[in-house]
Amino acid sequence: MSVDGRAELRGDPLADPLADPLRNRGLAFTAAERAALGVRGRLPPAVRTLEEQIRWAIERLRERRDDLDRYVELAALQDDNETLFFRVLSEHLAELLPVVYTPTVGLACQRYSRLPPRRRGLWITPDDSDCLPQLLRNSRQPDVRLIVVTDNERILGLGDLGAGGMGIPIGKLALYCVAAGVRPEHCLPISLDVGTNNRQLLDDPLYIGRRAPRLRGAPYFQLLDKFVAAVRATFPRCLIQWEDFHKDNAFAVRDRYQAVTPSFNDDIQGTAAVALAGLLTAMRVTGEPWERQRIVYAGAGGAGVGIGRLVRAAMRQAGVDGDALRAAQLFVDSQGLVHAGRQFRESHKRDFAVSAADMARYGLDGASRLLDVVRAVRPTVLIGTTTQRGAFDEPIVRAMAEHCPRPVIMALSNPTAQCEVVPEDALRWSGGRALVATGSAFPPLEFAGRRHVFGQANNVFIFPGVGFACLLANVQRVDDGLFLAAARELAECVTGDRLGEHALYPPVAELRAVSARVAAAVVREAVRTGAGVLPDARLPEQLVAESMWSPA
Repeated sequence: MSVDGRAELRGDPLADPLADPLRNRGLAFTAAERAALGVRGRLPPAVRTLEEQIRWAIERLRERRDDLDRYVELAALQDDNETLFFRVLSEHLAELLPVVYTPTVGLACQRYSRLPPRRRGLWITPDDSDCLPQLLRNSRQPDVRLIVVTDNERILGLGDLGAGGMGIPIGKLALYCVAAGVRPEHCLPISLDVGTNNRQLLDDPLYIGRRAPRLRGAPYFQLLDKFVAAVRATFPRCLIQWEDFHKDNAFAVRDRYQAVTPSFNDDIQGTAAVALAGLLTAMRVTGEPWERQRIVYAGAGGAGVGIGRLVRAAMRQAGVDGDALRAAQLFVDSQGLVHAGRQFRESHKRDFAVSAADMARYGLDGASRLLDVVRAVRPTVLIGTTTQRGAFDEPIVRAMAEHCPRPVIMALSNPTAQCEVVPEDALRWSGGRALVATGSAFPPLEFAGRRHVFGQANNVFIFPGVGFACLLANVQRVDDGLFLAAARELAECVTGDRLGEHALYPPVAELRAVSARVAAAVVREAVRTGAGVLPDARLPEQLVAESMWSPA
């Protein structure tokens, strides 16, 4: 056993401690530890404390020429010394979150085949379908509790990035460890490499993924069936987070396995919860209750419809029902207004198709586009999940502001290049009255003598707390009630000072404290509804606080 009692984590008590990022301390190994572990002479003689190593690491990062170089540097650090990596990340989170996750992770995924190879994660292809339990054991992690898995088809707003999508599960799991204190040895990122339809990747001689068109239909779901069964058999205490699946598959995958194994889709449910939290915070500013809200969505994919479903649940709980509930939310996609007279290839849109009666009520028709809908409906809230830069142009924002004293504009698409509107334009076109939230980070600005802070509608405020709570409470079915609880708690985390600066979310620097509150709220809701159980007599807050891992 190693000096810190963790030699067995990779399943090999004789493993080289300098080659295992979970055990490696680098120059922090004392002379006695180096002798005991058989690594004396393999390190320079200097001994450095963790604090000294943190200063060294952040200085190196700041010397890099751009964020992609910093991403590569951080990736190398994580693959070498996880304790140091997580301490650097946690102590400089506001500075480094845009590097380890959006927007830089999007660029890293696009260039993944040309970056230094990572020493983490598991790759599964259709050729592996008959040996999946063995592949999972090849991870050499005996007690995996949390898997983030992607099939790489809808990476952020960038589309099909093939094998490059592995950057997303790696990044998400790093945030689980930093934000919620999930232990790194319990985490496993997985890429279901079922091929790609990205011709640029298939023609790239350096592409590292499976060179074949994407698997579709029954063979695709047969592979997923075997994958879920293998996870259940190999890691029976494991939660699965589905990540960045195309809208054609996202709902089907979530619904197919929700009752089979503890699992959820962050792009649907996590995005919905963070958006709902922003709306709840905005309502604290405007003072307008649910029954006065009219919400227009630009984009009717998994994210948009997921938000609509959770918002509808919140409205129903607030007592809004019948015609008022049905007419409160309208969707516009690339074909125009989503209405009952259309033919739908995607079944998830039918649930929000506007009836002929409601179209007549608003004076709309089948040819209505986003600007027409905004002018007719006079919404209080405009939510964008389009991945289309500039989708909220000046006429649309001005139409929002014309009939609404404090319009709420949520441009949720990321990375930054796909944002529907930049905050400065939204303020300028609304006369400084809009409450703006964005999916990517934007700096504060002064407008008309007032400071405006733009809260980032980042799923990182939701999924670490929800996932950690599900592990603590042994939740077997992750339903939308847990995400409602998470959204309400996140909204309560926004202080009066933040509201005074028009921010709809807490600062990223408070992520760990926010995640602890979200996790406790979800544990309490799971126990209340019978979806989970407390493992002992501790209150949820105490359970969460005492279970969070810290890198030391």
